[in-house]
Amino acid sequence: MALVAIGVGSAPASHATEGALGRPVAGTSVLTGVGEVPPAGIYVVNLEEIYLDGSISGSREVPIGGKASTGIDAQVSLTLASIIRGWGSIGGWSFASGITVPYIWTEVTGTTGIGRLSSSTSDRASNIYDLYFTPVEAGYSFSQNSHLALSFNFWAPTGQYNANDLANASLNTWTFVPQVAYTQLVPSYGLEFDVVAALQFYTRNNATNYQNGPLFTLDAMGLKRFANGVGIGVVMGTVQQLANDTGPLADRLNGFRGHDFTLGPIITYDTKIGGKAPFSASLRWVPTIASTNRLKGTTSVMATATLAF
Repeated sequence: MALVAIGVGSAPASHATEGALGRPVAGTSVLTGVGEVPPAGIYVVNLEEIYLDGSISGSREVPIGGKASTGIDAQVSLTLASIIRGWGSIGGWSFASGITVPYIWTEVTGTTGIGRLSSSTSDRASNIYDLYFTPVEAGYSFSQNSHLALSFNFWAPTGQYNANDLANASLNTWTFVPQVAYTQLVPSYGLEFDVVAALQFYTRNNATNYQNGPLFTLDAMGLKRFANGVGIGVVMGTVQQLANDTGPLADRLNGFRGHDFTLGPIITYDTKIGGKAPFSASLRWVPTIASTNRLKGTTSVMATATLAF
């Protein structure tokens, strides 16, 4: 049993989209059992920690803080506390709703100006980030080992934002995220396969007149489980921007369309607390393999802990 993928996606600063990050960090939205929806009356509590240390080369201009920076370096730590509750079933479909409260710490360094007139500026932000809501998640089980989950999610611009700052605790946009997730178990071999696909649609940032293009995200995981509760596997993720960004600054940067691909290992552990409540934990490293107009993360790690009761 798992929490709806947060997709966190998560993420902080901004991307190939204004600030070069947007909401998603490729390779972090897929969880074990992501296609399962909790039955009525069951709560699933999830805690995630995502850390990204990335950059865009100084040969590229990046839209951030309402202006163009010649490359950026960014460190982002995002802590997400989520809860989802199953509330019933109809015609074989199970339904649930949830909310995520994120906390962000980020430090961004950018360079503005040309030649002798250029200057490097750093900024930090640390605060409650934009809230993430899952009004409805619908799950269907084709069999005991095959599960599908459909959800509609959205980020609300509830964090603090200042258009003149390089680092912010908000993107200052609503982001709507329709999502589909699938889990396939192969118990005879101790195998599990999970995949999450989503679209992200951003409203305009009225403070900077910047409109992020829609994004397509796809994360997948293959896992081998052992009798002692340990699992090892591989996670891959990609973010593909489907249309150019728009607005005066985006137009000057030729739409600043971006994409990236990540790949790395994951280790998991599953047990039951008190012999009843399922508990799982995981740790993954998903460095960027290829990236255009998005933060290239050499250090991109994520730790999770999930409890169902």
